[in-house]
Amino acid sequence: MPAQIIQTNNTPFNKIAIDPVTLDIIENALRNARIEMDATLVRTAMSPGIREQGDAFPLIADHTGKMIVGQFGSFIGGFLDNFDGTLEDGDMIFLSDPYSCAGAVSHSNDWLVLLPVFKDGRLIAFTSMFGHQSDIGGKVVGSMPINARSIFEEGVRIPPVKIWKKGEYNDDLMKLVMHQTRKPDWCQADLNALIASCRVAARRVVEMAARFGDDVYISATQELLARNHRAMKSLIAMAIGEEPVSFEDYICDDGMGAGPYKIKCTMWRDGEKVVLDFAGTDPQSQASINFLLNENMFKMFFGIYMIMVFDPQILFNDGFYDLIDVRIPDGSLLKPKFPAALSGRTHALGRIFDILGGLLGQKTPEFLNAAGFSSSPHVFYSGNDKKGDWFQLFQIGFGGIPGRPMGDGPDGHSLWPGFTNVPNEFLERYFPLIIERYETEPDSGGAGLHRGGNGIHMTYRFLATGTISIHDDRWFVPPWGVNGGEPGKRARKILEKADGTSQIIGNKVEDIHVEEGDQLHFITWGGGGWGDALDRDPALVGKEIIQGLVTVEGAKAYGVIANAHGVVDVDATEALRSRLRQERGELPLFNYGPGIETLRANCEAETGLKAPVQPVWTALEAAE
Repeated sequence: MPAQIIQTNNTPFNKIAIDPVTLDIIENALRNARIEMDATLVRTAMSPGIREQGDAFPLIADHTGKMIVGQFGSFIGGFLDNFDGTLEDGDMIFLSDPYSCAGAVSHSNDWLVLLPVFKDGRLIAFTSMFGHQSDIGGKVVGSMPINARSIFEEGVRIPPVKIWKKGEYNDDLMKLVMHQTRKPDWCQADLNALIASCRVAARRVVEMAARFGDDVYISATQELLARNHRAMKSLIAMAIGEEPVSFEDYICDDGMGAGPYKIKCTMWRDGEKVVLDFAGTDPQSQASINFLLNENMFKMFFGIYMIMVFDPQILFNDGFYDLIDVRIPDGSLLKPKFPAALSGRTHALGRIFDILGGLLGQKTPEFLNAAGFSSSPHVFYSGNDKKGDWFQLFQIGFGGIPGRPMGDGPDGHSLWPGFTNVPNEFLERYFPLIIERYETEPDSGGAGLHRGGNGIHMTYRFLATGTISIHDDRWFVPPWGVNGGEPGKRARKILEKADGTSQIIGNKVEDIHVEEGDQLHFITWGGGGWGDALDRDPALVGKEIIQGLVTVEGAKAYGVIANAHGVVDVDATEALRSRLRQERGELPLFNYGPGIETLRANCEAETGLKAPVQPVWTALEAAE
């Protein structure tokens, strides 16, 4: 039964012709309101993940639930179709269970609030925001167990409930929810920040409607949606052909010894629409790497990618969704069946963007990006400090962004453009650790005319006994290069003990014991390279040697001979490049590196870790 909207004024809105100046003012006012939501959040939240890194996503939607400005796309239409209850002035919805909202939030750590905005008795908008909570209970600190077999092991699950009802706060509900978390102070502050952000945006919407008139405001939102529809329709016709193209990539492992897991997508244009079909994607995992991919969320991913590559001036919103047909097989890694575990879905989430790049660039290689969005590395550290006080860190790390048509990939940058790193000073002030190293990992970005971004080498020295956990990927299957570019280097993690011994540890590990003086070398993957590395300016390679981005030995991948001061030997470079051009074959459009079986055979020698074994599914699972 769909949600029932309670309005005291049911007068329909009139459609008004909007002049360009008014439309521009309202558009930018909405953009600013979205920025103000972020600003309110970071000034109010307490957890490092939200306060320092910005792991939260705002949304302002029209009166029907279509996103006008935001980041992840709107889930509101699906919510309204399935919420068996009422929505009226003074209500606010709170939820975190991915299965209750078709994956609008994709694991239970993401807490979401939704505020219907009323003016003069009529619903005129929705505002919403969700953010990652550092702990929601469950079997492990941080609530993201690698070895979870079901979502019931991953902490508290909150179905859609009213945190505010007709203006009254549900205090008993909050006491119950906060009782489940190891960090109720952080969670309460972060939730209050989400609520405050939604209320700020709601005020701005009401102010706009009061200034211009309700009919003008509503008509402007509809024109912004229609404008986006027209722009995306043109981009689809230009960039996507009727002949199907396919692309596949792999999640390295599930943390339980099995892998890699294939994600495959086929794309074609059918008339004005683009079809994206994930048939051929592997069945769901028994571990927590499943990603419940909401179709509207993926439509937004597709739209963001199209707009950023082909026309960055377009305001992306939900206006183009009817132009995209997304097909995801039930029971697959991207649409697992309840109660499959979901907490480790970040690897598949990142890999989706690599796959979009591989799909969209096949018709127009000049717009092709290499791989490197890939994942969102996590590190957890918890225990009791020397005073006996409990501490708990959750931090998101960064890898190398792929080489691109317009230039090099940024070094050590977030998958999400709004994310920032946690300042080292913050970490050292509030947690018992010292950051001994925070620098780019030279040569980790794939060589190319445009170099892939380098990964990060971050070294933590622990000052208290505790446990660490790591979530990362791209340690087995490297990030691929394009248009002749080389793959990026793979991730690795090294635990150096206080006694001087060291060991290579996995990229998905849980509850590793550490003692005072131990160091963790957290090294992330680099982005793939773009274009022929032998065409890169030797002087630029020499400059990067000085900057520590490329080593003297690594410069040879560009056919450059130089010394440690970045001085290029021009004659030797020309001779090396000539020889390399003669020895190599035709440059591939995609350079994946060795095949899966070769990677398996060489895995332990190259990485120090045992190769993952091929996942096995029952005949029924494979058929589904």
